[in-house]
Amino acid sequence: MEDKKIHILLVEDDEVDVMNVRRAFKKNNIVNPLYMAANGLEALAILRGEAKIEPAMPQARRLILLDLNMPRMNGIEFLRELRLDESLRSIPVIVLTTSNEDRDKVEAYNLNVAGYILKPVTFSSFVEVMGTLNRYWMLSEIP
Repeated sequence: MEDKKIHILLVEDDEVDVMNVRRAFKKNNIVNPLYMAANGLEALAILRGEAKIEPAMPQARRLILLDLNMPRMNGIEFLRELRLDESLRSIPVIVLTTSNEDRDKVEAYNLNVAGYILKPVTFSSFVEVMGTLNRYWMLSEIP
């Protein structure tokens, strides 16, 4: 299934949430490579190949898990910038956030997110959400 691997960029500034994503991946046996960015500016640098990370994130089969509430460049600002970039605009984005604000949901969908998910309160629910997302994206055809 090597050719079905999806390279996932987690854009999240909260270390506890990063740890929860890693733990949920492990519990679900998700083996897709996971890359980290603490804000939108770091994420853009990684996606554009400008960040010095090893290994570098491949240019194909990418998916972004995006928090909205971050310093420097928040999730909505990141989405605006991403959708303006011809080489990045087609990357699917799933918003994974605590923001239940209607204006954030509307703005995110206006910027063509593939989904908007509220972060579950319990870890067991979080594990379930990550497992469901993984099953969905493994079935989806991503170029």
